[in-house]
Amino acid sequence: MIQRGTWFKSSYSPDKADCVEVRLSEKVGIRDSKAPEAGQLAVPGETWKALLRVVAER
Repeated sequence: MIQRGTWFKSSYSPDKADCVEVRLSEKVGIRDSKAPEAGQLAVPGETWKALLRVVAER
């Protein structure tokens, strides 16, 4: 189970690989794992769910 507020990578991502990280909180945070200090994109949970539905359909 993923703890709220913790940044995590996909289980499909190899160890130490550069990828996108996600944080589940009031809003879903999205950042680049190789440049986390560069900032993050925060979207409402419903927006994140809609994106996942579209990706899953492809």
